[in-house]
Amino acid sequence: MKSFFAEQALLRDGWGDNVVIEVDDGGCIAAVRVRQKPGGAEHAGGPVIPGMANVHSHAFQRAMAGLAERMGSAEDSFWTWREVMYSFLRQLNPDQVYAIAAQLFSEMLSNGYTAVGEFHYLHHAPDGKPYARSIEMALAVLRAAEETGIAITLLPSLYAYAGFGEEPLKGPQKRFATTPESLLAMLSDLRDTCAGDPEIRLGVAPHSLRAVNPAMLKELYAGATALDPAAPIHIHLAQVVKEVNDCLSWSEKRPVQWLLDNMPVDARWCLVHCTNVSTPEAEKLAASGAVVGLCPTTGANLGDGTFPFARYREREGRFAIGGDIHVSQTPVEELRWLEYSQRLALRRRNIAASESSPSVGASLWREAASGGAQALGRKAGAIARGMRADFVVLDAGHINLAGRRGDALLDSLVFCGSERMVRHVMVGGRWVVRDGHHAGEQAIAARYGKVRTALMV
Repeated sequence: MKSFFAEQALLRDGWGDNVVIEVDDGGCIAAVRVRQKPGGAEHAGGPVIPGMANVHSHAFQRAMAGLAERMGSAEDSFWTWREVMYSFLRQLNPDQVYAIAAQLFSEMLSNGYTAVGEFHYLHHAPDGKPYARSIEMALAVLRAAEETGIAITLLPSLYAYAGFGEEPLKGPQKRFATTPESLLAMLSDLRDTCAGDPEIRLGVAPHSLRAVNPAMLKELYAGATALDPAAPIHIHLAQVVKEVNDCLSWSEKRPVQWLLDNMPVDARWCLVHCTNVSTPEAEKLAASGAVVGLCPTTGANLGDGTFPFARYREREGRFAIGGDIHVSQTPVEELRWLEYSQRLALRRRNIAASESSPSVGASLWREAASGGAQALGRKAGAIARGMRADFVVLDAGHINLAGRRGDALLDSLVFCGSERMVRHVMVGGRWVVRDGHHAGEQAIAARYGKVRTALMV
């Protein structure tokens, strides 16, 4: 048993003073006590808050951040960005994906993420043929997670079609090709490989309604549920207007409405993006208990749209944040963009606040951490008995945080500048970031630099 002392810690029922947190040998919180003396406990070194989950990641895209910021069409959109991405991934091999993912994960940890949901669809070799072991690419991502110490929920993705109406896959998309049978075989192999590791969770990700047909979606759901009745299920939905219009032509329903009407959507599900949903859809989604995985910097970068966040929260909808294309690697920027995009759309301030929780920063951090843990199927997102010991220790001496306490710390963290204000990070009871640095960051960055140089040739 290890004990940690914090003069301030954000607990489930608010901020606690002089808190002792006991962590067992398995990396879970055994006890939380307030108004304590340090005794023999290790000083955390600053205010302690729950770690944040990044629920939507395509790790390989970290290496192409910045490469799609050149005009290709007068109507540049997600679809033109996707062509740049397809061109980039033509050459990626497992060792390169491992190096890119390790760089991303070390950056994320240093900024306060403690867990990641990897929406993994890059399955096959560049020519589209499966590797000798079909989970070769998935193992590369898991190796990066193990090296860096981040907790991971790996979500192998079912990707069978290029568009609604069972349009065949084309060109680079053949690297994604899977069937429910092949994907469930991958999942079974991964379960055997990862058994017993508390920092690895497995789920599934039907890529989108345009990439799977209804029969496949139901077969995947049934197969994943048979393997694990609590397995997380993630799906891209309503990211762009064209997708919504195509879905209407295909089914006479919008994507979120179709999913809610045809699948047993509940707390296991994470619906990613949802940047083009109607208010009635958002209200029904809130009632389902599912989590919406919002990716604000990605949505802004691609010009996708904005989610009806205010109404969704009024209906007590659950949400989380994701980095997706990884133009940003920090939860602070995702939360800030989430709030600012709503302020611009609604022309008023403090959207995420309420009478019961007037602090925008505290509301965003607390709710995103909790929703993120739900979406990743992890007992995390709060500092409480029985939860994983995933903590972020803030740098109380930072110029933006000095002299501030309680919710004012989180308001300042989210809205004051862009300098890193994270001091230490713990995942599963183990320190992975100390004094703002990941222990392996130099070696990881050197390896990543060589890979990025090779990819730019």
